Amino acid sequence: MADFDPAPLEPLSAASAMQMALDMPWKAVNELERRLLLPLARLQFALAGVAWGVGWKLYGLPIIQKHRRSTLLIGARLELRSTVRSNPLGPQHPVILSTRRPGAVLRIGDDFGMTGGGIIAEERIIIGSRVTVGANTIIADTDFHPLDPARRRAAPLDGATAPITIEDDVFIGMQCLILKGVSLGVGCVIGAGSVVTRDVPPGVIAAGNPARVIRAL
Repeated sequence: MADFDPAPLEPLSAASAMQMALDMPWKAVNELERRLLLPLARLQFALAGVAWGVGWKLYGLPIIQKHRRSTLLIGARLELRSTVRSNPLGPQHPVILSTRRPGAVLRIGDDFGMTGGGIIAEERIIIGSRVTVGANTIIADTDFHPLDPARRRAAPLDGATAPITIEDDVFIGMQCLILKGVSLGVGCVIGAGSVVTRDVPPGVIAAGNPARVIRAL
């Protein structure tokens, strides 16, 4: 991971950019906004103590909530879409990346893409490379609040936690919940609207609430 991006931006006057502006003017607006926000985006990550990676593209500013004694590492060619106009599926809020406790770890590999939604790590979330997450999906390794009423009154934010692992080349559809303690195997696909409460093996499609394997790819 690098703290700068040595690749120059393609000129807005390039032929491909001009053609895009003619064919899909909303994409041209998104790209212009991305470039204008680039200095602020870099500053946002720097203030959070997260190194800026090679080839990152941020459409709108995400929300970064990093505990100072936690770890948040992100690989190259990150793409986050945080504005409603940046994806026709309509993110309901900016992407949220959150590490909430001392020692929490959120590690994301190369070529990660996400629209809206959030990733919340109280213990550990490890995401491989070439993972795509659909609009408004939540990945959380915690229950947030205890299930027992007495415990909830005494320690309302002390919910159970368990690590999440998402391996390479996983595709997660929109409006999913990926809950604590699960592992998603290499190349699996999670159908839109699914609630994943148990491990999904490599190379299958899983969907539903709770998600179950539908078929092999």
